[in-house]
Amino acid sequence: MYDAVVFDNDGVLTELTDRAVLRGAVRETFAGFGVDPDDGDVETMLSGVTVDALRRICGRYDLHPEEFWYRRDTNSSAAQRRAIRAGEKPLYDDVAGVRELDLPLGIVSSNQQATVDCIVEHFGLGDRFEVCYGRQPTLEHVRKKKPEPYFLERALADLAVDDALYVGDSETDVIAAREAGLDAAFVRRPHRRDYDLSVEPTYEIDGLDALADVV
Repeated sequence: MYDAVVFDNDGVLTELTDRAVLRGAVRETFAGFGVDPDDGDVETMLSGVTVDALRRICGRYDLHPEEFWYRRDTNSSAAQRRAIRAGEKPLYDDVAGVRELDLPLGIVSSNQQATVDCIVEHFGLGDRFEVCYGRQPTLEHVRKKKPEPYFLERALADLAVDDALYVGDSETDVIAAREAGLDAAFVRRPHRRDYDLSVEPTYEIDGLDALADVV
């Protein structure tokens, strides 16, 4: 049915990064600027950060947003890469079946490019995934992360396909797929058991094992 399958990473291919790891990276960033931040500002900087929220928080502590974000993203990626190599952010077991799909495969993640590259290298996925996109540590790429379809559209162009399936575990994944003109498969992993979607995915599956029947 499809010319390719593209995957989100966190919560789909690899387990979610422990929040304590991400929180530590954010606190390390603030400390590097001599700032003891409010706990709420640390939480805001963990995930789902918008440029407006970043500018507001940086204004509160008299920080330069671009410089702060570069260090925050660099520290976050370094912490996640350490977790990956320590076995604290493993692949899901059902990723083994993904290797058997007879289609071009790609990864489009809102995580950092350096983190995605580490995952691909550490788990030996480079021979199976033809394109792998994450963010660079810039405000421009914060604006372009999902639900914006920017990176999905780049992946489709690189794969030279129009009709692909995007596999994710969040509402932003489903929206990004729609915006790119793609069908979406929502994976209801255990961490998404009580997660409500306001948009309807094309498919809802319990794990990646179900993809063989979908594609």
